[in-house]
Amino acid sequence: MVTLSPRTVSDLVALAEIELCGELMIAASTAIGERLSADRIDEVLDVKAVTERTTVPRQADHRG
Repeated sequence: MVTLSPRTVSDLVALAEIELCGELMIAASTAIGERLSADRIDEVLDVKAVTERTTVPRQADHRG
């Protein structure tokens, strides 16, 4: 008998990555040309473009 363990967060992340990879492969197989453009990749992955850059304060800025 096989005992299955409950899914972990890493399992869910891996499944999401596999799904995204599959979406990219499907898009690549239907693409005209050799490569997908960055815009097409963002579209396939449903990524919204960041219009404003946020900066992270450097540690030295917090020192007295």
